[in-house]
Amino acid sequence: MKIRQDAWSHEDDVLLAETVLNHIKEGSTQLKAFDEVGDALNRTSAACGFRWNAVVRQKHLTHIDQAKRERKERKRELSSSFFQPKTFERTNIVEPSFYRTPSNTSGSVTIDSIIVQLRQLENQTEQSSSLKLENDRLRTELKRTSSKLNDLETMLARNKQEHSMIEEDYQSLISIMNRARRMAILEDTIEDQTAFRMEGNGNLEKLEK
Repeated sequence: MKIRQDAWSHEDDVLLAETVLNHIKEGSTQLKAFDEVGDALNRTSAACGFRWNAVVRQKHLTHIDQAKRERKERKRELSSSFFQPKTFERTNIVEPSFYRTPSNTSGSVTIDSIIVQLRQLENQTEQSSSLKLENDRLRTELKRTSSKLNDLETMLARNKQEHSMIEEDYQSLISIMNRARRMAILEDTIEDQTAFRMEGNGNLEKLEK
């Protein structure tokens, strides 16, 4: 079970980018690229997809466009070769009877080549559909994660505000306690002072407490 949760290194990001770009060039799906990187790095496919869409993809927009152009050129060449007549050299290999073309159609496109081309186009269509579903799923996951992050940031701000209020109350309490302690010391000092009374002859007489 893949449970790796350590931080992504620069080498991990490079491997992820190169793998995804190669799959784009080959007309494969990003999901397969995420599976391949996940197997190599012992991470889940979802973790690789999230890393690609959240961090790595923005750094390779130019390379992605180039890979898509190469994929289109490859498809264009494939389509062009599909509609152009092909010349096949005769070999000693005996083809099955259902693959053989009539003698008067020598040099034309064979049935098996047409079937191969159609299957390739069908696979590309399925891959595009699968890629769209995977992108939609990742967008939904990213939106849900962003919402959770916003909630956590709001909670953190509220906790900071409450901590600030508690700190102010604590400082006020300390100030009140210090004033009370000073007043108590002052009262004790006043009580300890000796009292005197002036006699009629002008002498001071000490009063008993």
